[in-house]
Amino acid sequence: MERFCANCHAVLAEETKADWCPACGGALLERASDPALHPAAAGKPEVDHRGIILPRRHALGGIITPQ
Repeated sequence: MERFCANCHAVLAEETKADWCPACGGALLERASDPALHPAAAGKPEVDHRGIILPRRHALGGIITPQ
């Protein structure tokens, strides 16, 4: 299960303890995580100081976003 903000759609890390979104103060929702969007080869996701998972980055630069 992954937690995300209903307002800004920020995805929180599993270890983040929060009742509200640390970015905008919106309500948090839970959904089943899709294994296709989080491949095991990608490694551990990068998390910022608020506990929000940052988008993956390509080796040549830019952000990788699911279609």
